[in-house]
Amino acid sequence: MIEINIQKTLGRFHLDMHVKSNSKRIGILGASGCGKSMTLKCIAGIETPDQGQIVLEERILYDNTQKINIKPQKRKIGYLFQNYALFPTMSVRKNIMAGLRCSQEEQEKIADQMIEKFQLTGLGNRLPGELSGGQQQRVALARIMAYEPDAILLDEPFSALDEFLKDKLQQELMEMLEDYPGTVILVSHSRDEIYRFSEELVIMDKGKVVCAGKTEEIFAYPEWKEAARLTGCKNITKVIREDAHHLQVPAWEICLALKQEISEEIQYIGIRAHDFVPVWDEISDEGKRNQEKANENLNNNRIPVKIESVAKLPFEHRFFLRISEKCREENVETEASENVCWFVQRDQWKMLEERGLPAWLYLPEEKILLLK
Repeated sequence: MIEINIQKTLGRFHLDMHVKSNSKRIGILGASGCGKSMTLKCIAGIETPDQGQIVLEERILYDNTQKINIKPQKRKIGYLFQNYALFPTMSVRKNIMAGLRCSQEEQEKIADQMIEKFQLTGLGNRLPGELSGGQQQRVALARIMAYEPDAILLDEPFSALDEFLKDKLQQELMEMLEDYPGTVILVSHSRDEIYRFSEELVIMDKGKVVCAGKTEEIFAYPEWKEAARLTGCKNITKVIREDAHHLQVPAWEICLALKQEISEEIQYIGIRAHDFVPVWDEISDEGKRNQEKANENLNNNRIPVKIESVAKLPFEHRFFLRISEKCREENVETEASENVCWFVQRDQWKMLEERGLPAWLYLPEEKILLLK
């Protein structure tokens, strides 16, 4: 269990972090500069909050009211930095032994165990500069595991790597942490890393928690505009609630008619770029299937296909649709892009080749994200 209730001001930036979780794999997702790394540094004791409390496994690490601030080396927390922070002039073995407070014989024994566990056999006498990126990661993790920490903090450990190496090292890291019983917190601005790794997700924006909960649930139903954007939704726009079942969408010049009740808190909608359903005409097979689900809503819950540009990638085609000139002139609020993004996977290309571009894109109600 970890509980973080802290505040810290640094220049113009203010961190106001409130999280409580019993999960063993926690992800913190947010844009650069939102306070993710600052949060980890406060947990590790590298930075000191202005006020608040940090509790790990019922052990108070920091509490300003009780004047508790345990030194970093006594917090039993492992911190995996982006560059791994290995000592460049020390061998693999000595890096692993660094920081161990026991007899030389016991240190050697622990180093042997870690070298075997993390598949570093034969590399014990090498320097970090003589190792691959994956080997350096394993050494850094072996050094952390050598002193049996209660928690491990991963501070964007893959951000400087190319995609192939990043994917490989992510998988290796997950395998190495499989039998680790403590809490692991990964901070990242990559939604793919977070989704792959974490059971529970915290989304941050400008120093504050936007939302927190089960990772899969937040990706499916983000509820907040910033959460939708950070989990990869490309199409987010301002809406006007007419009543409990209708939303005006000025930027797309449509009115959405929904069966579900719309909360008065809803200010935006989103739809992921892969979730549109193409409709060629009113009596197409696709249209008939949609009508069975949506009936009269098929005529309302759709936007015309007016292509602005196309990006043809190896595994998907990305279509960018124009919004109305009137909305551009009036500067109607949209998120990230003036265009509507429609992404078509490779297995659907043949359909487009045979039938051409659809006349409309239908928004299935179950795919529409209602956002605060």
